[in-house]
Amino acid sequence: MNPSLDYFTFSVPLMVTAHTQAKQFVRHQSNRQKAQQVYLNTLAVYAVNFYLQCQDVETDLETSSSWNPVMQTLLDVADLEIKDRGKLECRPVVSGAEIVKIPAEVWENRIGYVVVQFDESWQEATLLGFTEAVNREELPLSQLRSLAELPTYLDKIKPLIDLSQWLEGVFTAGWQTLETILQPRQAELAFSFRNANSPTSAITRGKVLDLGLQTGSHQLALLVDLVEGSTVPDIDISVEVCPIGDQFQLPPELQLIIFNEEGKAMMQAEAGSCEGLKFEFSGEPGERFGVKVALSELSVTENFLI
Repeated sequence: MNPSLDYFTFSVPLMVTAHTQAKQFVRHQSNRQKAQQVYLNTLAVYAVNFYLQCQDVETDLETSSSWNPVMQTLLDVADLEIKDRGKLECRPVVSGAEIVKIPAEVWENRIGYVVVQFDESWQEATLLGFTEAVNREELPLSQLRSLAELPTYLDKIKPLIDLSQWLEGVFTAGWQTLETILQPRQAELAFSFRNANSPTSAITRGKVLDLGLQTGSHQLALLVDLVEGSTVPDIDISVEVCPIGDQFQLPPELQLIIFNEEGKAMMQAEAGSCEGLKFEFSGEPGERFGVKVALSELSVTENFLI
């Protein structure tokens, strides 16, 4: 074991249950090398799941790609779904290893990477540490962050905002009606504009943003509209950032960015001298996207699940 990681690790006994599950998944594999890969990945996910349950972090094994025989065959995947936050990748290493190999196919759409080391008998797994992101296939174990920081790190990740619940009338805390966050005149104009350009069934909620401007009349709001699309099961979505309070223009350098679940920007614009920034797009249930509003070195990011 790497001496720099000795100060905090977590060992998990690999009981019969863990090996039985791994063996069940291996039955779907005819290639010996692939079978061993699936076996180790399964044990790694089992160990991380056990640790997170001890930390009262909610997980969802059943929706993880690593628990899907088809995805196991197609990919080298060892993900664990963290409820309302995203996928945590659990990468296995053998005893005595100094590096962990992380395939390029899992470099994106992950909230972090935990490294799990097995003893020679595969009867015990030790969580060595984690890293937030990777961009190369080999990562020295000496560069891992302490496992002690993982629960706090996960707590800081904003939960996904489930837009399907909005369609059912259940709204995320902090997201308010236009009347609540806009001045009466602004709300009247907003309603007039939306009634003329959007279906009457559109659902709109807004959230006041904290970008260091919340003093006096300098305030901003993020508005999200959604409506069931003309093509089932698409959902039509619009995302807008606008000034509120006594201001009628955005800061010129303000940026609005829409990115997909891999973290790649799909749309991006800068305010300049405009009164608001708005993007419109469609998505299917189960898809994820993020919205980032940035001004100088400050930014706010919201993550959504359609």
